Amino acid sequence: MPETGPSPVLSTAIERERSYLLRYARLQLRDPALAEDAVQETLLAALEGAARFAGKSSLRTWLTGILKHKIIDHLRRAGREQPLTGANDDRSEAEAVDALFAADGHWREFPAQWGNPAAALENSRFWIAFEQCTQRLPARTARVFMMREIMDMPTEEICKELDISATNCWVMLHRARLTLRECLELQWFGKSDQ
Repeated sequence: MPETGPSPVLSTAIERERSYLLRYARLQLRDPALAEDAVQETLLAALEGAARFAGKSSLRTWLTGILKHKIIDHLRRAGREQPLTGANDDRSEAEAVDALFAADGHWREFPAQWGNPAAALENSRFWIAFEQCTQRLPARTARVFMMREIMDMPTEEICKELDISATNCWVMLHRARLTLRECLELQWFGKSDQ
């Protein structure tokens, strides 16, 4: 009977991506235990489906795609099981956004120059700062931001999954971007030692 599992080389390569996948899952799920479960499910699915990996993309891209589906499945289950809103989420978000603007609608302080943002994406320390900033977002806002910007889900699907209007979705995305911009300016781009 032919061997159905992945080669030892592929198994080792898959396991090497574990820490990256765990960081990615933590950013999405904001819960270490849920992130660990999603990564374990991803690694198991990858090992079981190793024959389907044709090498048309990088191994990390392939594994991240599997992980995205596991996370989306979790978010769908969680969305059916519990409400997304906290009583103070909307008020605290609005206050944070309002603090950025003067009464006439203009910036209180113009956004700082970010130099070369593409270079920051290649720096692992940037992703640590990004994760810290996303942890400061209200859970509902962070979930919408991650679903749209990181997982590339269409707005219509996000609205359906979270039972929110398109307008509400875009407001939350706007607030998340403003809050992340401010946090990253303090935590990353404002530093001179990158």
